[in-house]
Amino acid sequence: MDLTSLVRPLAAAANAAVRLLSRQARLRLRASARGVVVSGSDRDLAVRFECAATTHLDGEVLVPAAPFAETMRMLDVDRVRLVVEGNRLAIRTDGARFALPLLDRELHHDPAPPPRLSEVDSSLLTTAVRTVAGTAAKDDPLPLFTGVRVQSVGDELRLTASDRYRMAVARLPLRALRQPIDVLVPADLLTEAIRHGAGVLGLHAGAGRFALSWDGGAVTTAVLDAGFLSEDAIPSDSVDTEVELGADELAAAVRRVGVYSADRRVLTLEVGDTQVRIASARQDTGEAEETLKANVCGGRTSPSFQSRYLLDALTPFSGDRVRLAIQPGLRACVLTPTTEREVRLTYYLMPMLPR
Repeated sequence: MDLTSLVRPLAAAANAAVRLLSRQARLRLRASARGVVVSGSDRDLAVRFECAATTHLDGEVLVPAAPFAETMRMLDVDRVRLVVEGNRLAIRTDGARFALPLLDRELHHDPAPPPRLSEVDSSLLTTAVRTVAGTAAKDDPLPLFTGVRVQSVGDELRLTASDRYRMAVARLPLRALRQPIDVLVPADLLTEAIRHGAGVLGLHAGAGRFALSWDGGAVTTAVLDAGFLSEDAIPSDSVDTEVELGADELAAAVRRVGVYSADRRVLTLEVGDTQVRIASARQDTGEAEETLKANVCGGRTSPSFQSRYLLDALTPFSGDRVRLAIQPGLRACVLTPTTEREVRLTYYLMPMLPR
């Protein structure tokens, strides 16, 4: 194998593969007239990235992933040459040479993605995942709460995630649907994968695996049963108070008043006739309150929330007015935008006991 490539795209592909795979993984570099393909896999995951390159001699090699990616990342030149020299892969630039050992290609297998079942616009999926994946738990003994449910419902794609205290559901249009999709994908992996896709993304599923593909790459992962993660499990039929106000104005007030909350960071939203009063107190520094104008309908139920979770819930509605559908007791508050968006978001936030 012998090829010349621009450093930046090849380094980006190698480092993306290492971020997705374990550091002990191996990378397969396959050179042909079409360029170079960087691929790798471990127990539950497979990745593939294509890069433009000038191939002088077709071939493929298997090298340790971490040192190859680190070497490419640190190069400060525009072009690099990769050439097999005996039992080494030489990484050559003007004035420098780095050599990595070649590994046995027979011990490595890159599985192909499962069948392509649907397509979705990458920009819309990125918007949806950015919000939904943030509500998944980072570290939970139950994998159910660390994943995003990816589900086709009619002609739309539905993403759902929850960490027990909040749940986000995003709906966006599908470009095509050949067979139904319903899988649970690790949230961190899905967030990283969509950073690299562009244009139209292919959605693949089958035999316990899910994949995202695009022109020039693919990420394939093992999945779990997604059926238990559903917004239908959250009662939302007892709404007695609805409040509409600017999401940015409410978030700013929460940040200011939150400075005076106690260790649990619990704030109370006291609903009045035409306003919402955000209040908090802390024994050692005093108390704070701020009143915002709002459209209020129904009762005057006044829930309390953990300020950090409330801020997270308001973030995806930035620049818009948000509607809070408040239920009595400790039932979830339902947040939705007041204007139509291509990605339709519903955010469920569990209240806290007031201090």
